[in-house]
Amino acid sequence: MKTFKKIFGFASTRVGFFCLLICLFWAKTIYAYFIDFSLGSEGLLQFILLFLNPIATTVILFGLAFFLKPAKLFYPAIIFLDFLNTVLLYLNVIFFREFSDFMTVSTMTGYSKVDQGLSGSSLALTMPHDVFYWLDIIIIILLLIFRIIKIDHRQFESRMGLAVVSVGALLLSANITIADMDRPQLLTRTFDRSYIVKYLGLDAFTVYDGIQTHNSNAMRSNANKSEIYQIKNFTDQHYAAPDQAKFGKFKGKNVVILHLESFQQFLINKKINGKEVTPFINKIYNSNHTYAFDNFFHQVGQGKTSDAENMLETSTYGLPQGSLFAQVGSDNTFQGAPAILDQQGYSTAVFHGNVASFWNRNNTYKNLGYQYFFDASYYDTSGDKATGYGLKDKLLFKDSTKYLQRLQQPFYAKYITVTNHFPYQLDDKDMKNNRLKAPDTDDTAVNNYFLTAHYLDQSVKEFYDYLQKTGLDKNTVVVLYGDHYGISNAENPSLAPLLDKDGNNWNDYDNAMLQRVPFMINSPAIEDGHVSSVYGGEIDVLPTLMHLLGINSQKYIQFGTDLFSPQHDQVVAFRNRDWVSPKYTSINGTIYDTKTGKEIHPTAKQRRQIKANQDKVNMELSFSDTLNQQNLLRFYQPEGFNKVDPSAYNYSSGLYREKKIERERGANSTSLYDTNGRQNTEKDYKTDAPEANEPRSNSNRIQITNPDANREK
Repeated sequence: MKTFKKIFGFASTRVGFFCLLICLFWAKTIYAYFIDFSLGSEGLLQFILLFLNPIATTVILFGLAFFLKPAKLFYPAIIFLDFLNTVLLYLNVIFFREFSDFMTVSTMTGYSKVDQGLSGSSLALTMPHDVFYWLDIIIIILLLIFRIIKIDHRQFESRMGLAVVSVGALLLSANITIADMDRPQLLTRTFDRSYIVKYLGLDAFTVYDGIQTHNSNAMRSNANKSEIYQIKNFTDQHYAAPDQAKFGKFKGKNVVILHLESFQQFLINKKINGKEVTPFINKIYNSNHTYAFDNFFHQVGQGKTSDAENMLETSTYGLPQGSLFAQVGSDNTFQGAPAILDQQGYSTAVFHGNVASFWNRNNTYKNLGYQYFFDASYYDTSGDKATGYGLKDKLLFKDSTKYLQRLQQPFYAKYITVTNHFPYQLDDKDMKNNRLKAPDTDDTAVNNYFLTAHYLDQSVKEFYDYLQKTGLDKNTVVVLYGDHYGISNAENPSLAPLLDKDGNNWNDYDNAMLQRVPFMINSPAIEDGHVSSVYGGEIDVLPTLMHLLGINSQKYIQFGTDLFSPQHDQVVAFRNRDWVSPKYTSINGTIYDTKTGKEIHPTAKQRRQIKANQDKVNMELSFSDTLNQQNLLRFYQPEGFNKVDPSAYNYSSGLYREKKIERERGANSTSLYDTNGRQNTEKDYKTDAPEANEPRSNSNRIQITNPDANREK
């Protein structure tokens, strides 16, 4: 009883009342973190920050009440601030239950299409335990009414408010500093909103998003419509007409994109300890049924995997800083492959065993026009079935068959693999089926990289076996590409001896050449397959693919050019404005002879060519940045292309919708399931993955924040 008297006595002072509200709001925020947001933590530091991050911003916000001297203003103000912050917290809880994501400022202001989740379905999303988010405010008001907590009428000087807010700002600065130590570039390279909430808190995320939204809106409000025509004029002049012998070669065929995580070109045909690292992918690469490229470069920036996806889908570059998907993907207008092919009668789908919000895919894919997104909520990722980045590759391919077989043909389907992701670790049981012995360099990541690449190769083989078993391969074009580097520049000297190079003499040119990644187009319809030495990059994939499918890319704004065209531009731009071409390579202002790797001192004639290349790279990247940062495609609609309506897409209940379409089409259904005599093809998929037959576990390496969004598992 004495303890309660002391608590209520302290709470009867303004400072005590302030501290009491801070503690209560902190408690319900932590409750939301673990019960409704299921944020989880990786490592002790992240766990500590998760507990501490609500304090700083709450101190700053509630501290504003101290600037109001009279008690009759202080108490209503601080309770109102507590109420507003609780509203923000609770709206995010409701929103998260529907979308597995946090509310952005655009959502709150009704600017985004996803605000539908806070309308009619809100009541259905409430739960009995939600009372805890409001109970403290009700109790506090009652304690004041019944004078159990008394009003402190003493006058405070204005500097009290300044002191409290300053303490809060100091705590926030410390929070940001420690967070950046554990997660470098947290705010500049945002790939998942949950990480900002996890490290800095919900209030800090909302302020950060508000600043980002303001900057974006300011840039877009100043957008000049005439700039889109300037950019279109550039892409028109840059356009490369298709090779007529290949134009429409794959018209009407299914397209499967195999996104090979962190897969670099040097893995192709590479042997370690006498064994091929990727024997099956080598077989595809060297097949006369494959168009392969050995001078194909990734061109990603800080957005890495998401940048690669953006270039592949839109033929525009990522942003100078951060991820385009994360920064503008929720609201930008795109004219990408999914929408273009959708309007050509294709079904479009992504298969990826990570949470939907990672890289903001759940929003960006809708703006790209993807009809289906089968994310982690569609798979059993429990126990050892997943890595920290999603479902293991063998299981992703196997468990996706139930969804792939129901897609109406032709389809455009993308698989995003994850097992070959840093830090390149395999479980002991996965190693039992790994027939490769790791190299013995002084870098563990380099050694393990070859093992996970071998695992990825086995995964691709199992998927190909399924395509052939079901006959799907006969009407399907498979595109395989590496999204970005796996071994970083800092680790390249350790890798060098395995590439018959001297690590002591490794330089920037060597780093640039190691940015090659595989690009292959494989189909039984190809009979003149070969390995091309044409220089190109990820920006060139979309126009190349469109021409192969018989769709002219000229009316679209695309910065890449058809790799098969005689007019193809072989100057490959990197995101930092360096570039490589068949003759010259420019890295940090130093010019190299691309063939010899030797630094050169250009002649007057060479300088003119080098300057022309650099000017073209600078203009191309600048135009792409202007296009995306100012959302200029909203001003341009190609003839015959319908603008994407993201509100038309919902990624829950994907299998149900596939089956519904099958029923509606009846005898006209073209899904593999129906054309196979309504026979389930899941049994045709064979894998040696040891986890395939393991029961569901209670543990989970990735946080599936909305596991009940889909009940079709």
